[in-house]
Amino acid sequence: MPAFEYRQAEEVRDVFARHAVRYLFIGKSGAILLGFPDTTQDSTLFVEKSAANCAALVTALRELGFALTEPQAGEIRRGKDFVQLKNGPFDLDLVFAPDGLEHFEDAWKRRIEVEGFPVCHIDDIIASKAATNRVKDRESLPRLRSFWEYWMATHRR
Repeated sequence: MPAFEYRQAEEVRDVFARHAVRYLFIGKSGAILLGFPDTTQDSTLFVEKSAANCAALVTALRELGFALTEPQAGEIRRGKDFVQLKNGPFDLDLVFAPDGLEHFEDAWKRRIEVEGFPVCHIDDIIASKAATNRVKDRESLPRLRSFWEYWMATHRR
């Protein structure tokens, strides 16, 4: 699958807005939207786990062109912790309970809006990567922490 592209993020943003889906870009795709100089193969979204939001998400994903199976749609409606989608126009990971983050609402309050994209704060992206403790995440943490220093120096709120 080709690398994550800005156009994909735009499609997600626009379709999810039409369906009032509450979500945040997280992981490396979120960091890239904040300006982190890297690539990734997919987009990862932290999705609010509520019945109405999950139902809207299924509708929005189908509009985007994801050929959801009924078992996948059921997992999304239930807010399964992690759902990986490879049956659409691009790869998409849905995370309802990311490692290192307790509640969607707390992350939502800290979010950064970038050109209409709701993105997890860089602190939350780093906390989640550190808590996941996968080799690829541990390897990216030094660069993410360096980016954090740059980002914090240039984006003080």
